[in-house]
This record gives sequence, structure tokens and C-alpha cells, in this order.
Amino acid sequence: MASFERTIGPLVGAIDQGTSSSRFLVFNAETAELLGYHQVEIEQKFPKEGWVEQDPKEILQSVYECVEKTCEKLSHLNVNITNIKAVGVTNQRETTVVWDKKTGEPLYNAIVWLDLRTQSTVERLLNQIPGKNKNFLKCRTGLPLSTYFSAVKLRWLLDNVEQVKKAVADGRAIFGTIDSWLIWSITGGKNGGIHCTDVTNASRTMLFNIHTLEWDPDLCHFFDIPMDLLPKVRSSSEIYGLVKSGALTGVPVSGCLGDQSAALVGQMCFQVGQAKNTYGTGCFLLYNTGKKSILSEHGLLTTVAYQLGRDKPVCYALEGSVAIAGAVVRWLRDNLGIAKSTDEVEKLASEVGSSYGCYFVPAFSGLYAPYWDPTARGTICGLTQFTNKNHIAFAALEAVCFQTREILDAMNKDCGIPLSQLQVDGGMTNNKILMQLQADILCIPVVKPSMPETTALGAAMAAGAAEGVGVWSLNPDKLTAVTSERFEPQINPEESEFRYARWKKCVKKSMGWETSEPLSNGNGINK
Repeated sequence: MASFERTIGPLVGAIDQGTSSSRFLVFNAETAELLGYHQVEIEQKFPKEGWVEQDPKEILQSVYECVEKTCEKLSHLNVNITNIKAVGVTNQRETTVVWDKKTGEPLYNAIVWLDLRTQSTVERLLNQIPGKNKNFLKCRTGLPLSTYFSAVKLRWLLDNVEQVKKAVADGRAIFGTIDSWLIWSITGGKNGGIHCTDVTNASRTMLFNIHTLEWDPDLCHFFDIPMDLLPKVRSSSEIYGLVKSGALTGVPVSGCLGDQSAALVGQMCFQVGQAKNTYGTGCFLLYNTGKKSILSEHGLLTTVAYQLGRDKPVCYALEGSVAIAGAVVRWLRDNLGIAKSTDEVEKLASEVGSSYGCYFVPAFSGLYAPYWDPTARGTICGLTQFTNKNHIAFAALEAVCFQTREILDAMNKDCGIPLSQLQVDGGMTNNKILMQLQADILCIPVVKPSMPETTALGAAMAAGAAEGVGVWSLNPDKLTAVTSERFEPQINPEESEFRYARWKKCVKKSMGWETSEPLSNGNGINK
């Protein structure tokens, strides 16, 4: 056993706080091998139609539980947890929390990125813009005005929640995305916790200028948000503070990346033109554009990819965001009850091998890239008496692949260089049918790493490589534990194009379904 302990070099931990679960994972800094982890599912609350919330205290508690349980598991494996030299944080982005810095208590539930309650806030803000142009702020933020981003969620809280209004007036309120809430809490909370965020998370708020890399006074004025609520913006790889309690007391928190940026780093997409797609609750395709920020003309976002050190350059990415990917499988399980587990959805789909002309657009939260249409709603087309739950399961998986194809088409137009292969990661990539379908629909190979935890790996890399920690080399050739599996297209391009064209027809039918005006009967999503 002692010799086993000696072979384990420095270790790095990663807190991966996602939309559906929290996890803590520990990696060997020399090989990127995953040594142990623990996961806890997070409850999503739907108080009204289109509203999605989570309890910030439950999120924090789940993270503490994951850290303690992972450390216990490693101790049982004879791994010395004092070898954990740093902790990185990666998180669901845009999800918005406001809390009391004196008591440490959240002033309202976290409003999740998927939430649609801010549609009337967006309409009101659009009325202040010449020609109601939703891309009016894009030259500074890289983002269209949408319910998706944090500024409108924060504006809603300031307008509608008395506790928040009062705490702001008393100078007690502070705002953050989930990374800020976690880092502040872990580094001491009300007793000196560090209130910060990193450039990648800041770039998703609509309050951050992606060119000056600072909070923008004009943007804050436009949204009428007091700047003293905002966290300090830091690079993605530096020591922010030390863990103040639990098994990792005294360990530096030294990496922070929004989940999609973390996956780009974890996939080693450090070269211009490299891209990855993460299949989680939603689906997110990022294309590294290097030190140049490219403004999309085809519905994509421009975002900060990473800044791996205080004195290092910022790299940018084009991003295509899909709201519903893994969430559609969860919906089939929880809402329709056609499967008892997410694995069973794959089994149902494999039994038929086709949707038999059934197409599914899971626009439960409107359509994100490349349409940005909040009025779209979920649609299933092409049903016949022959259609059964297997065909719907297949159509749901195919929908994830078609959405990715739409984004890739937009990226190819913006960048002019078609991708020769797509690197993929995230929980859904364990579904072999989905991966083969994706290769078939894109007509290019899909490459999946043997270790799908690339989001957590990216956060661990940023933390381990930070100045003052220095236990991780960002040279891809050093990470011997990372191998990959390839899925080659197996259908002819004509069939792929035919199916894709039918899907696009279904997308058109899903649009303009919901009114974007506030509803008077109180049953709709717009309050």
C-alpha cells in the first residue's frame, strides 16, 4: 500500500456545480487520471410555468457533502488527501444569486439560466433601444439581449423582491453567479469571504465589456444595476483565497471557469480553430478564436474562452448555445414516464433505430442559438398511429444532434473553415446511439475522450497551473490518461440532408407559439 501512495503525485480537486447536480472530483496532476469523485443531484423548482429556481443553500450544502464524501472515498483507497494542492471551481453559468454579505443568507432562490420569467423585462428594455434591436449591446458584450443572461435576472430581482430591494438600500446585498457564491462561501463567507468571479463567468452577465475586460459603467447604467453589488473580476487561474473549513482547510482555491470554458480547456482546445461540444442539461459548442473576438453574423455568441493567469492573454470563443439537450431525456423520464432511467431512453431508441418520420423540437425554454426566439415552444411533428414511445425516444436523441448541426453550420459561415471533426464531452456522450447519430447528422467524425469529465478536468488544470501552485503542466502531451474514441459517419450525406431539412421544417412550426406580451389571466409565464 505504501508504494501505491508514493506513486500518486500532487493532486488537484475540482468542484463541478452543474444545473442538475454537484460533484467534487480529484485528479492526479501529472497524468490527469481521475482518482475519485462524489455526486449529489440538485432539486430544480418550478414555482410557475417557465420559472426555474434552485436553493443556493442546497447547492452549497451539496458541494460540501461532495468534498467530504470524495475525501472519505480516497482515504479508503489509501490516497493521502494532504496531497490535494489546489481546488478549481466550474459552474452552471448565468444562474443568478443575490445574498446578504452580513448574514451570508441568500435573499431569494437562485434564478437558473433556463428561466423565462424575465421576458417582460427584456421587452421593456428593448423598448429603450432604437429599433428594438436585440443586438444593440453585442459590440460590448458579445451577447444579444435575452432572458438567458444574468443582468436581466438581477434586474427582475431588484424590481420584484422586497428583501433584495431593502438589502440593496442598506448596502448589504451582493450579486454573483454560482462560482461567486461558492468561492465567497468556501473562503470564509460573512467572515472575510472573497467576492470574486472570473472573466469567463463575467462575460455571461451582459454587464462586462469583453474588450476592456472590466464591468462597464454604461451597461450597468442601461440595466440600472449598482456597481457595488458586483464581484471583483479575476483571471481563470490564480489564487483567490483558501478553503476555510472541512477536509480541505487551508487548500488554495485557484481556478475558476464557467462550465463551457472549463470543457474547452479540459479538451485541450488551445489552438485557434479547435472546437468542442458539451452535452449536459443544454448543449454548448465552443470554437476557439484565439486573441481575436469575432462577432457572429449568424446568431452565435462571442464569449471569453479563458485567461490562464493574471498576466496571460485573454482568449475568445464563438459559442452556440442550445437550452435543452440532456434535459429532454430527463423530461421523457420525469414528465412522460416513458422510461424509468436515462439509460432506458437509449435502449428504447436502439430497439427501433429510426424515428419513422417523427421529429421533436424540445424548445421548452424557447429557442437559443441561432434563432434567439423566446416565443418558440416544444413541438413533435409527423406523428402517425404507428408512432410509439420508442420513436419519440429516438426523435428526442436526434433533436440534440440536429440542434448541434444548426450551430455548426452557423460557425462554419462565421469562420469560413469547416470543422474536420467534432470533439465532444459531457454526461450524454456515454450514449453510443447519440454519438453515432451525431456523426451521421454532421457527416464528420465525432471524437470522445475516454474520460468524459472534461469540464471538471479543465477547472482542475486551471487551479493546478496557477502561479503559487504550479503542480500542473498545460502541455497536452504530458497527460497520458486521456485517450479517445472515434465515431465515423455511417449514412450517406443525402439521407442526412433529407432528415435535417425535415427537422428545420418542424423548427419553423415551433416558432411564434407563445405571446411575448404579459398575459392578463396570470397563468402564463410572463408576469
